[in-house]
Amino acid sequence: MTREPGPSAHAATWSGIVGNMALAVIKTGAGYMANSKSLLADGLYSASEAASSLVSLFPSKSVKSKDKVQRERLKEHARAARPGMTVLLAVLILMGGLQLAISALGTLSSDEIEAPGRSVLLIAVAALAVKEAIFQFQYRVFRKRNQSQAMSYALQHRRALYCSLIVLIGIIGSMAGEETGLNLLLYLDPITAILAFGFIFYKGYRMIVDTVYGSLVQELEQEDATDFKETVQRVYGIITIEHLIAREQEHDVTIELVISVNPRISILEAQEIANRAKTLLLTRFSHVKEVQVQAVPYDPGYPYKSNHELPDHEATLIQ
Repeated sequence: MTREPGPSAHAATWSGIVGNMALAVIKTGAGYMANSKSLLADGLYSASEAASSLVSLFPSKSVKSKDKVQRERLKEHARAARPGMTVLLAVLILMGGLQLAISALGTLSSDEIEAPGRSVLLIAVAALAVKEAIFQFQYRVFRKRNQSQAMSYALQHRRALYCSLIVLIGIIGSMAGEETGLNLLLYLDPITAILAFGFIFYKGYRMIVDTVYGSLVQELEQEDATDFKETVQRVYGIITIEHLIAREQEHDVTIELVISVNPRISILEAQEIANRAKTLLLTRFSHVKEVQVQAVPYDPGYPYKSNHELPDHEATLIQ
């Protein structure tokens, strides 16, 4: 039995894509109108985040067919198209960032520099708040389903946060230079744009590297992991499957599994149940090479009970 309450990870990912694209359009538009190179760079970084999330969904979620043979054929075509699509988007992002960095260097060599208007500051602050709200929503969803995915997403958000904060410092410093008459502070806006290009370059670089070296690793679809779930549910002592992710690398499969057990049993008993599930998966499926199992206490408020006997030998789940 598997519980999946609340928004799905797919919906959370799409919320990030739409949110980042909207922020990218707003920030690049405002940066272009106000001649703020740093806000333009921040908008380009938001676009790179949206592109990275989009290509991660492309192979698995773009294929829909009732015929299993046709679906597998379409999946193979999608997987073959993904590297080219990812590299193309990464190159476009890198070219845009490079052009922006060159423009910022040209601004630094200019004698006349204008500070961005107050509207740019308001947009930068509002965009930062919206980005944080999107992160909190996505992180809560990912944490319930995949702890490693949540940690990876938190690391990506940290880099985006650093980029936005650097841009914000550049905008505030440039505006302060205009107000105080300190012309040197006016250069902070193009300087932070160049610093933001470093984040953009790293993002595009990681997209290409992950495509070249990570394209052999594919996450199995929900229907492909059904056999694993059915096998695990037969293990005595397991109440629910909280999380199961199966990843395929060439012909081998690795599984990340989180199961819930009776909270009244000992840690050793919970570990024995986890080991039985791991052993069963490794012996039942020859292509499964690694299984990571974590046992967590079952929520006692849920209406179903454990199929593991309580200390008073009370049967709690009909077999």
